[in-house]
Amino acid sequence: MHRVVALVRPPQSTFELACAAEVFGLERPGVPARYAFSVCTEQPGPVATLAGYEMLVAEGLDALRRADTVIVPGWLPVERPPSDAVVEALRRALERGARVVSICSGAFALAHAGLLDGRRATTHWATAGKLAEEFPAVQVDPDVLYVDHGEVATSAGAGAGIDLCLHLVRVDQGAGYAARVARSMVMPPHREGGQLQYSAPPNAGQLDGSLAPLLDWATGRLGEPLAVADLAAHAGVSARTLARRFDEQLGTSPGHWLLVQRITAARELLESSDLPLDAVARRVGLSSATNLRRRFLGALGTTPGAYRRAFRA
Repeated sequence: MHRVVALVRPPQSTFELACAAEVFGLERPGVPARYAFSVCTEQPGPVATLAGYEMLVAEGLDALRRADTVIVPGWLPVERPPSDAVVEALRRALERGARVVSICSGAFALAHAGLLDGRRATTHWATAGKLAEEFPAVQVDPDVLYVDHGEVATSAGAGAGIDLCLHLVRVDQGAGYAARVARSMVMPPHREGGQLQYSAPPNAGQLDGSLAPLLDWATGRLGEPLAVADLAAHAGVSARTLARRFDEQLGTSPGHWLLVQRITAARELLESSDLPLDAVARRVGLSSATNLRRRFLGALGTTPGAYRRAFRA
């Protein structure tokens, strides 16, 4: 079992903590348990929350010594730095090989511990400027939903914590397992775009209609030779208008979105079937094993064969 420990402090945001607990802490019918989830705090006992109630946390910082993944689900107020004991516990966790993760404002705790120095990182768009100003050694990216360096990972605001947690499950257990977890949460296994699409409402008339029906139509036809022109034709708009809508609503291009869906579908087939690579490529609309290998290597840094050996159920 992969041990995940969340480090909380008062006043704790319940939503950020719930992001981690929902992904790593629930038993799901038909989904084998791969994680053991627990919560700790610097001073065990009642911990106040932003939701108006207290929660009882029995474990102290010693719990971090047994963690495979440490999650800091928010760190409020961000102006109040962690204690020397917390900083030391986070540093020791990373030094002994644990993965250290932050959700939303939790990036400030990691930054105070020096774990983000020289690294690209993110946090909630509203406090990204403050993080960059206070910690110039951190390469703050205010747009992305999350940044994963393997041993250290950060997520953007609140809900992006779910994106990061599902991503970590995908890294640990494969796309098929992560898809089952996401499906039980009624969540997409992978969300496109960055957080700046949520930072302010669009100008009046900027969004001409939801892309959801088009995305559903396209994902059901990945095996067909779909091109951007086909998506535009189905939506009844020009390719230029379609590109604008994708940028506004998803923060990406139609072509990139389509490629990501095909690679995701290929990952699931590689995990769940013995189909030859040519057959996998045709089923997801990548035409040939050669093209599948090229796209797979470019997107994931590995080959389809190596991926299948690593994640085949």
